[in-house]
Amino acid sequence: MSLTQQQKKQYAVLLAEIYGLERVLVAFSGGVDSTLLLQAAQRAVGDGVLAVTFATPYSPVEETACAVEFAKSLGVRHKLVELPIPEDIRNNPPERCYLCKRTLFSELARMAENEGIRHILDGSNLDDLGDHRPGRRAIKELGVRSPLLDAGLTKQDIRDLSHEYGLPTWDKPAGACLLTRLPHGSDVEETELRRIDQGETYLKGLGFAAVRLRSHGEVARIELPPEDIAACLESGVRKLIDERLKALGYRYVAVDLAGYRMGSLNEPQAADRKE
Repeated sequence: MSLTQQQKKQYAVLLAEIYGLERVLVAFSGGVDSTLLLQAAQRAVGDGVLAVTFATPYSPVEETACAVEFAKSLGVRHKLVELPIPEDIRNNPPERCYLCKRTLFSELARMAENEGIRHILDGSNLDDLGDHRPGRRAIKELGVRSPLLDAGLTKQDIRDLSHEYGLPTWDKPAGACLLTRLPHGSDVEETELRRIDQGETYLKGLGFAAVRLRSHGEVARIELPPEDIAACLESGVRKLIDERLKALGYRYVAVDLAGYRMGSLNEPQAADRKE
């Protein structure tokens, strides 16, 4: 895999933009986008970068651990900040992403002010403009900069650049907070979030890298890419999954035959669909 001239130019633009900021605070989740952003920031401003990772009850534990490990390997100054569930998203409202981002980035703004840092960076990219991303509104309201977006980088560009520079996240499946595994209006309990996280971690350990465990009370609904469904339903694997998820407290375990799709819990119920 080799970079195109356009990708090389975009990466140079990215470095130049961050270099001009001198000191930056990077919102670092450990995902594909923020990992490339942090690598570029470290190259551009060296000791002038501070990476901050939030550990919340709805953050996958493994992803937080990977973020800490990568920041350490890069040698950047890194802070891990533990925060509780904000009260205004305790019932998992439809606008949870906006409310969450307002809370988290307001905390970053406070930290940046205490550090004398004027610029907060996030990993939004060009593809995010085509998705329903209510969190983008909070980011814009708070004046957070998005250098990957400004450089015109798409998700595929970011993966290609990450591969070129040897970043471990280059082929990492897209992630999302654990609140997306619960229906809107559900009371958010930390015990339930831990159960979901443990279940997904187990499924990933079986080789299903791109998986979602949607939790509906007693029912665990597994979403996988269509090409992985057959492997999941093999008798031995199916038995292991059923036993493990029932040990976590689920009464029923189901595989969604429609396969994985982003935001499936935002889909209308059958009764709400037009005939």
